[in-house]
Amino acid sequence: MPELRSAGVERRTFLRYTSAVGAAAAITASLAACGGPSSTADGSTDKGSGSDLIEAGLSYPLSTGFDPMITSGATPYAANMHIFEGLVDLDPATLVARPALATEMPKKINATTYRATLRKGATFHDGSAVTADDVVFSFERILDPKNASLMAQFVPFIDTVKAVDAGTVEFKLKYPFALFPSRIAVARIVPKKIVAPDPKAFDAKPVGSGPYKFVSATREDKIVFEAYDKYNGAHPAKAKKMVWRLMSDQSARVSAMESGRVQAIEDVPYIDVKRLSGTARTESVQSFGLLFLMFNTADKRFADKRVRQALHYALDTEKIISTAMVGNAAAATGYVPSTHPDYHKAATVYTHDVAKAKQLLADAGVKNLSFTVLTTDTGWVKDIAPLLKESWEQAGVKVTLSIAQSPAQYAKIDKGDFEVLVAPGDPSVFGNDADLLLRWFYYGFWPESRYGWGKSAAYKKVKQTLDKAAQAGDEATRKELWGQVTDLVADEAALYPILHRKLPTAWTEKALPGFKPLPTTGLSFLDVSRA
Repeated sequence: MPELRSAGVERRTFLRYTSAVGAAAAITASLAACGGPSSTADGSTDKGSGSDLIEAGLSYPLSTGFDPMITSGATPYAANMHIFEGLVDLDPATLVARPALATEMPKKINATTYRATLRKGATFHDGSAVTADDVVFSFERILDPKNASLMAQFVPFIDTVKAVDAGTVEFKLKYPFALFPSRIAVARIVPKKIVAPDPKAFDAKPVGSGPYKFVSATREDKIVFEAYDKYNGAHPAKAKKMVWRLMSDQSARVSAMESGRVQAIEDVPYIDVKRLSGTARTESVQSFGLLFLMFNTADKRFADKRVRQALHYALDTEKIISTAMVGNAAAATGYVPSTHPDYHKAATVYTHDVAKAKQLLADAGVKNLSFTVLTTDTGWVKDIAPLLKESWEQAGVKVTLSIAQSPAQYAKIDKGDFEVLVAPGDPSVFGNDADLLLRWFYYGFWPESRYGWGKSAAYKKVKQTLDKAAQAGDEATRKELWGQVTDLVADEAALYPILHRKLPTAWTEKALPGFKPLPTTGLSFLDVSRA
C-alpha cells in the first residue's frame, strides 16, 4: 500500500465506501477490465510517437479506485492531479494554492461567507459543461457522513454550499476560517450526472475536467492517459499521451530509467541516486514525509510518557539517516521540517542520548522492557528497521521486528492488537498548512481510534488549541498556537516523527522540458512537454 498517506485509513475508508456500492474486488476487476492492451512481454511501449508520449515509472500499484472523495493512495492520487480540478488546486511542486476551475481565489464576502466564480467554457471529459450544481454536489457528497469521505475531516468549517447561478457558488462557514481559500483544494469537482447514478463505475473509470483524460488502468501494470483537447484552463496537456508504468520493484524502476524505457521515475532507491546521476538528472527534495514512532498508549508499558520519550532518545537517528538513507533525510526537531513555512522548533528535541533513555526508563520504574515493533515493507523503511532494533537494544531494550505490508499491519492496529509502530506518512499532498498537517495525526481518528490517546488530558488540550488556532484572525496567533501544539505532542510522544525524508526523483531532462520533482510522493506532468 502507498506510503503517502495512512494505508490503514485508506483501506478502512475504501472498504466502508465500497460496502455501499459493491465489493472491493469489483473495483480491481473493473480497473483491469477497462484497461487497454497490457505491456508486451518484451517491455515495448504502447503505440505512439515518442515525441508525443510521456512514460514514467511509479512506485506503487493501484490499491484503490480513483474517486477523489475517498482516494488517498499515492498512485491514484497523483493520477487525479491530472484528471480532475478543484475550484482551487495546489501547485504540485510548491504546494501553493492557485485558482483552477475558479477564475480567481474565492472572494470573502464577510467573515463567514465566500463566493467563487467558475471558469467559462470549462467542460468535463464527456463534453458536458462544469456547472455550479456540480460544485455543490461535489462538496455535499464529501460532507455527507454516509459517504465516509476522507476529505470531510479537512473541511469541518463548511456549513452550506449553494449555487447562486450557473457559474457562481457561495459557501457559508460555521465559523471564520482564514485558510478557507486554499483549504478547499482538497475537494475535486466531479460531474453529478455521471457520479450520482453509479459511483462504483466512476471510481473505476473517472471523468474530470483536467488536462488529461483517463483511458485505462491495470492494477499492477499501468495507467494510460490522453490529452483532453477541450480543456481551456491554465495548464493544458503538453503531450498527447501518458503511460505510467506501475513498478513497485525498485530495481525494475532503475532499469527502466537506465534503458530509456521511461523518462522519469519516482522514489529512486537511495543507493542508486549517485549512479543514476551519471545518465539522468536526479534530485532529492525535502518533504514533510515522515517516519513516525507510534505507541499503543492503552498498553500499560507505554502509558507513561517517560517510556515513550526514552525510546525516542535511544534512537541514533543520524546514523539511520547516514547509513540507511545515504543522507536523504533530516532528523525531526519539530512536527514539520525546518524548511516548512510554519516550522516551530519543539521544546523537546530528541537527540541520541542513551544515558538519558536509560534514566527515563528507570524513573518510570521499567525494567527489562521488551516489545514487538510493527513496520511496513516499504523498501527504505525495511532498510531502517534493523538500525531501530540496534539502537533500542543498546539501551537495554529487547525488540522483535515484525515487517509486513501496510494493510496487514494496520488491520492489527485497528483492532488494538499492537505495541509499537514505525511507519511512513505524508498528508501534505492534501494541503501544506500546519492546521491540516497537525489534524491528520492529532485530531479525531488517529488519537481516538489508533493510539489510544483520546481520553487523555493532553489530547483534550490539543483539540482545544487547534480549534482556537483555526478561528484565529491573524497569522501570528495561529503560528503561536500551532507551536504550543507542537511542544505538547513532542513532549507526549504518543505519535511523533523520527525524521522527515527527502524524495529522490530521476528524469531525462532533455526529454521532459518543464519537469520538476515533487516534495510529495508521486510525479506531476502538468506543464511538462515531451521533447
